[in-house]
Amino acid sequence: MITGLLSTPEYIRASLAHSPADVSKTTARKLERQEVLYNTAKRFTFIITEQAVRWPLLPPAAMALQIDRLASLSHLANIRFGVIPMAGYKPVAPMDTFTVYDNSLVTVENTTGVVVLRDPRDIEMHLELFSILGGYALFGDEARVLLASWSAAYRS
Repeated sequence: MITGLLSTPEYIRASLAHSPADVSKTTARKLERQEVLYNTAKRFTFIITEQAVRWPLLPPAAMALQIDRLASLSHLANIRFGVIPMAGYKPVAPMDTFTVYDNSLVTVENTTGVVVLRDPRDIEMHLELFSILGGYALFGDEARVLLASWSAAYRS
């Protein structure tokens, strides 16, 4: 799925549909967290698979807007946004959503929650995986071309 930092309010609400938590409060918190993306002192690299971007979590018009948001954020100077297309041979696959914060912290999200990893071996393994996945990804204009085509497909 698309991470909350990159999600539209509609996508966030839909992703929380199964949650027993107060969806409106959780959505508001996730949207507040997005402010960090505009802090130019921070740098971000996001890599998302085509399957995650194109999964039809929302009605077509709303999915098009979500994909447009990804393309828009990719223009920010402090964000490097990559998309891994389905085409081509990719012998290593991401099994979970994970976030590498630095050389001392990784979080891994799965269906039941979040696992916090601080062991240097776990962090090194996720940094290596991130590097491999980054090699599969398209960035910049190439990524935006793909995103535009997927957004257009939802609009048609």
